[in-house]
Amino acid sequence: MAKNKMKSHRGAMKRFKLTGTGKVKRNKAYKSHILTKKTAKRKRGLRQATILTHADMKRIKSVLIGK
Repeated sequence: MAKNKMKSHRGAMKRFKLTGTGKVKRNKAYKSHILTKKTAKRKRGLRQATILTHADMKRIKSVLIGK
């Protein structure tokens, strides 16, 4: 009998990407609205993606892979 497979979390799939080394990449928050009061330097910094912290890595990887 075939075993059921876990589905990966579709919302998480859209928000996170796995890098080649297995780390999780994410976009930064606070870039969607109320941008007039934020400096150009701050908005430029928010454009770059960053690596997820080690504390959240295991939890997010499990929903991405579907285990």
